[in-house]
Amino acid sequence: MSNNDIPERGRGRTHHERRFRTGERGHGGHRHGGRGRGMGRPGGWQQADLPPADDAAAWLAGRLPADWFTGAPSVTVDREEIVVVGELAAPEGTDDTTRDAAAAGRISRFREETREVRMQIADEAEARYGRKLAWGASIGDTEALFTHLAVPAMTRLRQDERRVLDTLVDAGVARSRSEALAWCVKLVGEHTEEWLAGLRTAMSEVDKLRAEGPGL
Repeated sequence: MSNNDIPERGRGRTHHERRFRTGERGHGGHRHGGRGRGMGRPGGWQQADLPPADDAAAWLAGRLPADWFTGAPSVTVDREEIVVVGELAAPEGTDDTTRDAAAAGRISRFREETREVRMQIADEAEARYGRKLAWGASIGDTEALFTHLAVPAMTRLRQDERRVLDTLVDAGVARSRSEALAWCVKLVGEHTEEWLAGLRTAMSEVDKLRAEGPGL
């Protein structure tokens, strides 16, 4: 068994490893503390008792070792997880035929050499924000996520909606209704990113106005 196959502390149910699209800390209970209001984000679209994480990128910028990434990492936050993906320095002495393999090797080395420190930072972030922290690294077009969460999302569908999923399954696009639904969500995200970004910005502004209002 290789080092990459050994579960890390704090892991639970995770995605299976896939080439350059995997993840790193697993699913488990949330610990609340550190900062923020007890009721977390006041918006009706978010769950209660969740600390705000609007300053997560700034906190991570100050907490991460300065020599890990070539610039500020990408930080993406939702209700369950904070995903941090940083760009690594590209290996030297490669050409078009060896560049991808060298990049994959460099990412794998980063994953192993920084494991303990990443776990410590993840524990601190979870105590502060009440969310799991997942890590990733990229070099150019090569990117890897290290065991991120796969969170179930339950829904009820009418017949016409179920037929859409069944068509995707029958056509071999997906192996099951749940996989077909995930495929649909991914497709919507890819083709409506500008609209979704506008929604996120609007929700953020609503939160700011609500926070500035008088307390009850």
